[in-house]
Amino acid sequence: MIIFYVMAGVLAGMMLPVQTSVNNRLKGYTQSPFIASFISFAVGSTVLLILTLLTFHNFGIIPEAIAANPWWIWFGGGALGIIFLTNNILLLPRLGSALTVMVTVCGQMVMAILIDQFGWFNLPVHELNLERLLGMALMFFGVFLMQRF
Repeated sequence: MIIFYVMAGVLAGMMLPVQTSVNNRLKGYTQSPFIASFISFAVGSTVLLILTLLTFHNFGIIPEAIAANPWWIWFGGGALGIIFLTNNILLLPRLGSALTVMVTVCGQMVMAILIDQFGWFNLPVHELNLERLLGMALMFFGVFLMQRF
């Protein structure tokens, strides 16, 4: 079953450079990375609304849930998504698709290692070890190679 999850992750990852390329093209028509990001999020939100309604989920968020949880869980994902998406739109024409993906994946790995190391967001701790450190070093070496050649 793990292979299914790995393949799903690979396929989802394959969508990011496509999304960035499409949004970069949209930026050309709108003349703004922010308008392109807005349109992308608006379309995504509309699709999610339709999927939510089709799968019979309700929007029942009880006030106690809002009060009992930190404020950032309600806003953080969307705000961080805007930073990621708009940054990719701005980087793509300067770095190319492959290098844009590589540098953002390296950034994701640095933060993922920190989250794992310290158990942030109430996640289980996965301590940094030599293999993880080597994996990160190889990723950054890959960025160096892609940038250079």
